[in-house]
Amino acid sequence: MNLHGYIPESVNEGPGLRAVLFISGCRHACPGCFSPDSWSFRSGEPFTEEKQQEIMHEVTTHPLLDGVTLCGGDPFFSAADLIPWVQQFRARRPDLSVWAYTGFTYEELVLEPSRAALAELCDVIIDGRYVAAERDVSLVYRGSRNQRIIDVRATQMNEKIVTLQMDAS
Repeated sequence: MNLHGYIPESVNEGPGLRAVLFISGCRHACPGCFSPDSWSFRSGEPFTEEKQQEIMHEVTTHPLLDGVTLCGGDPFFSAADLIPWVQQFRARRPDLSVWAYTGFTYEELVLEPSRAALAELCDVIIDGRYVAAERDVSLVYRGSRNQRIIDVRATQMNEKIVTLQMDAS
């Protein structure tokens, strides 16, 4: 697994101050994607154990972070490799949230075991492919109207998709 990029502090990929990991690799190839350079699974640098621990230390000791966001590419293409890092993060900082972006729908994620396991480690998943015809710059935390902001815990409890309604205010 490669890390395409890392932002230690961002306010764009979820609420509050978040660390953002961009995981290399995506096969969705959505026309109009804001990050087509992340589609290659070889882009960026290897997410070595050393790099993982360096970022883990930064995010678990940062006093102002509200959570971590997994972006890409699409982190769910590397779910099996990413799960141990997210589990370690959750164990060290259960008070912080984990958000993830994916071109898969939630319904697609839960059909594949490693993707389902990564999804269960997330608090919120922004799902669905980017659709240029559905682009809406007024949306918070997503690029097109078809994408949903899913509350994973509520979805699991209710056994149906529960979305968060967020606005720009």
